Amino acid sequence: MIAGRATPEGTRRFAARSAAAAGHFRTAAGLSLSSIGLGTYLGKEDAAADAGYEEAVAAALDAGINVFDTAINYRGQKSERAIGRALAKAFSEGRASREEVFVSTKGGYLPHDADDARDARAYILSTFVDTGLAPREEIVRGGHCMTPVYLADQIARSQDNLGLETIDLYYLHNIEAQRASLEAAEFRRRLLAGAELLETAATDGRIGAWGLATWDGLRVPPEHPEHLALSEVLGVAREIAGDSHHFRAVQLPVNLVMAEAIAYPSQEATEERLSALQAARALGLAAFGSASILQGRLAGDLPEEVLGAFPEAGTCAQSALQFARSAPGMTAALVGVSRPEHASEDFALAKVPPAAPERVLALFAEA
Repeated sequence: MIAGRATPEGTRRFAARSAAAAGHFRTAAGLSLSSIGLGTYLGKEDAAADAGYEEAVAAALDAGINVFDTAINYRGQKSERAIGRALAKAFSEGRASREEVFVSTKGGYLPHDADDARDARAYILSTFVDTGLAPREEIVRGGHCMTPVYLADQIARSQDNLGLETIDLYYLHNIEAQRASLEAAEFRRRLLAGAELLETAATDGRIGAWGLATWDGLRVPPEHPEHLALSEVLGVAREIAGDSHHFRAVQLPVNLVMAEAIAYPSQEATEERLSALQAARALGLAAFGSASILQGRLAGDLPEEVLGAFPEAGTCAQSALQFARSAPGMTAALVGVSRPEHASEDFALAKVPPAAPERVLALFAEA
């Protein structure tokens, strides 16, 4: 296991020696984080995809990118393992140090293990359900659990997969699945129990901080059954640990097609309803955008008004990524990259300053 975690001094050092453009690094929780991050959701569960992600990690570090995001259920735990191997190699080669790199992962779904010979269902049942780590009565929608004992197990597995003693940011993954399946009081009970475990894990150094990684939960209105209220989650964190809580970040889709996080007032975080990104900023939370190029679907044939809005971007993929990273309140826009040519294209944007947020808002208003 590699000791340490991302630190203010380490991430500032990484930013200072990078050749990135002004504005590429943002400060969140005292850390200097790149406005573009590597995501690892897509790809087959095979060695070729592993190799692609490992090459992408090296390319990202060389381009001035120090944000890496994964989840235990991505590619049957293989994405975490690929990131872990790549970072260990990068550290040993002196490409970066542990203190300079920010790593996030997620837990909640029952993951299979692509490196285990058993059928996925058999593995999940024997490993998590039959052992009581994920009690049947706590599982919703056939595959989501957030009990304390289960989350503790998942953190330990992710530490092992990544080879890291401390995970910088650990997300509760898509807990809107629980929200939509339970009465409000029971959901809050489960959220409180899970958050207590995460606060303990942060206190003892297994994780640096925790957050919510969502798909729909933060973008839908309060009356929607999957709605997650940031103010409620922050209240739970403060109930457990007061102002010393470790609830620090959110992750949600932000792209040219899914722009609700920018402009739709889904959150009742203040006296007026705010968009998810506005609410996160008002509550002091870092915000990480997923699906920045919508799994490659925004990498071509964009409207002329979009290309014209970001003339500094040389390709459609870069225009889409420029939109996402430049959204007001955004910390880092995540992009999945597992091919060298895509790494070269997407990560080159680190040498281009982000667009003024007003340009993003104007484009959305025109749309």
